[in-house]
Amino acid sequence: MPNDSKTPEGAHVTNFIKQRIEADLAAGKYAQRRWGGKPGKLVVHKDAPLDPAKIRTRFPPEPNGYLHIGHAKSVCLNFGLAQEYGGICHMRFDDTNPEKEEQEYVETIIDAVKWLGFGFGSRDEYLYFASDYFDLMYEFAECLIGHGDAYVDSQTPEEMQRSRGSFQEPGKDSPFRARTPAENLALFREMRDGKHPDGAHVLRAKIDMASPNINMRDPAIYRIKRATHHRTGDKWCIYPMYTYAHPIEDALENITHSICTLEFEDQRPFYDWLLEKLATHGMLQRPLPQQIEFSRLNMTYTVMSKRFLLKLVQEKYVDGWDDPRMPTLVGARRRGFTPEGFRMFAERIGVSKADNSIDPSVLEDCMREHLNEVAPRRIAVLDPLKLLITNYPEGASEECLAPNHPQKPDWGKRPMPFSRELWIEREDFNEEPPKGYFRLFPGNSVRLKYGFVVKCTGCTKDAHGKVIEVMAEYHPDSKSGTPGADHYKTKGVIHWVSAAHAYEAEVRLYDRLFKVAIPGKATENYLDDLNPDSLKVIRAYLEPSLREAKGEDRFQFERHGYFVIDAANSPNLAFIRTVTLRDSWTAK
Repeated sequence: MPNDSKTPEGAHVTNFIKQRIEADLAAGKYAQRRWGGKPGKLVVHKDAPLDPAKIRTRFPPEPNGYLHIGHAKSVCLNFGLAQEYGGICHMRFDDTNPEKEEQEYVETIIDAVKWLGFGFGSRDEYLYFASDYFDLMYEFAECLIGHGDAYVDSQTPEEMQRSRGSFQEPGKDSPFRARTPAENLALFREMRDGKHPDGAHVLRAKIDMASPNINMRDPAIYRIKRATHHRTGDKWCIYPMYTYAHPIEDALENITHSICTLEFEDQRPFYDWLLEKLATHGMLQRPLPQQIEFSRLNMTYTVMSKRFLLKLVQEKYVDGWDDPRMPTLVGARRRGFTPEGFRMFAERIGVSKADNSIDPSVLEDCMREHLNEVAPRRIAVLDPLKLLITNYPEGASEECLAPNHPQKPDWGKRPMPFSRELWIEREDFNEEPPKGYFRLFPGNSVRLKYGFVVKCTGCTKDAHGKVIEVMAEYHPDSKSGTPGADHYKTKGVIHWVSAAHAYEAEVRLYDRLFKVAIPGKATENYLDDLNPDSLKVIRAYLEPSLREAKGEDRFQFERHGYFVIDAANSPNLAFIRTVTLRDSWTAK
């Protein structure tokens, strides 16, 4: 059955990958494939029913770190293609490097993909691991050796590097290239059985040391590595190289379109060579998978190197992998970014063969667009200044009604308590206002949004001349929603919360982690370009209904942007700014 997630809404947008898939479907290229119900070699599939999936794609991360925004594009692309064309996308971990892989990463990656809105079967039946195929990979290696397509090389790594040649010079045959299949098989089995130290031998494909494509100059396909694997333990002391394992995984899983980023383009000849050899030797079902490359996601003001992100975490430049400034999906989720926004982003930027860099504002706009639809409105005062309504009775209060969403009347209204003392934004008062300033200043009237019209009568200052309180009088018959409200015309509208009822909470204002578009360009050190103002922590006054917020509840704080509960800050309630209401970075 196809993956059980909803296809992102929107008009059909084509690209070169979709055109390739549509051409293959029209030609019936994969219509006769058979599926034995699980991945396997030819014998598993050849007498099985026709594959119910029209296409099969896969998302194959290595479990050696957290997924980042670039991975989100690949997730949306691979799962989205399968959904659109009646196919299945496999979730597969390329766990062939035991020294860098951990179960923690497996779990966080699965969680991130599901959070993005994609599944891999109703019971995770399309969740696979490269390590599940280690026995078959070994069998295929012996098959290649037996047919003279692979040999054990005993050169040192330095000798292999020197003999590989360059773009200008062909490589040189290894002195061990002429070993017989029997000699190679015996040595390879000794490698498997732990009879040789790490680095003593490697298994290489026998192709062409004079090939203009350096990747075809007898690439290594197995190495000795004594390392405990997170799933297979110490069963193996030899492990397949990624370039060998990946095409085999695709073929075993009946993948039709193997979507990769452009750095794998030079590896495609080996991908095709390997699968053709194994199919010719009766190991794999035809037609074979095809690899298609697209440009990876690059984003300005961002670094997505796992090594550098790990450095940021380890050296405490950020508060962990889920720091909201990090380009990781766990960081984006904590910041309040939504799966729907990511899917919209992936659709909007599309796929191409050309390398380009996307400005973060494109992603932020997608988040704003989605959050505008789903986020209830609330009032928060982030830079508070006391407003005293001098003619309002002391100790009294009353309710004003505010819509939960101005474009969604069916969401209803919420009560906002009004009282004698209010908090307003400091920028909403100016004793000597510039031209065009319509907010509070002595003698001017404004409407308190959802409340009353008030007229400023003066202010109080401290010993240093700083305004600490503003005074005003209110018009009792001007309450919003009452007939009298229409009698008052003001140019300014400001927001407020009742001081007696307000909820004081921590608010974290996050900005971009880097202050320049291309971090490290000037000094070759990313750290030199960290934005010192990427986090500002303040205490703010919020309307009392926000006291009940929990989990990942999201809101639009009117005038300020979209905010989310910081679940990681539990048990203390804190809010994180997801994005401002409009792109403020470009303006700066």
